[in-house]
Amino acid sequence: VPKRCQKAREHFGTVRMQMESLKTKFPSDQYYRFHEHWRFVLQRLVFLASFVVYLESETLVSREAVAEILGIEADRERGFHMDIEDYLSGVLTLASELARLAVNSVTAGDYSRPLRISAFINELDSGFRLLNLKNDSLRKRYDGLKYDVKKIEEVVYDLSIRGLNKEATASAGGEE
Repeated sequence: VPKRCQKAREHFGTVRMQMESLKTKFPSDQYYRFHEHWRFVLQRLVFLASFVVYLESETLVSREAVAEILGIEADRERGFHMDIEDYLSGVLTLASELARLAVNSVTAGDYSRPLRISAFINELDSGFRLLNLKNDSLRKRYDGLKYDVKKIEEVVYDLSIRGLNKEATASAGGEE
């Protein structure tokens, strides 16, 4: 995993160069006029950066750190920036991918990872519940997080029923 993460980080160098080029293509005061042209790509890049950081440290990357990885600004006032909704959408995509990773980890015999993913996703869900989301695309994406939580809970439950969560807890405690 560390080698793959390092390789991914190398690709972010190319992303930063492309972002520098994109910044020069339009007046900075017209960011939202053209935002739809790069919105989806930016959300995907947020997901990729947050996934790499999660794999490296099992933590949620901050919006500022993602902006730095991508070579753009976090603050709107400073020009080409990462919109908060783009960041949140990318994080919600991370949650979906982590639900898949939980299932695949069990298949690969790693019984402790789903427990750690479950704790992370539950904390993420708690944070999103504090937000007052409008009935827009971000709200619909957040509704998908509920299914990801349920999917991960089912994996953890299955591990518990089979007595594999005790193995996972013992091996996780031995790694610290």
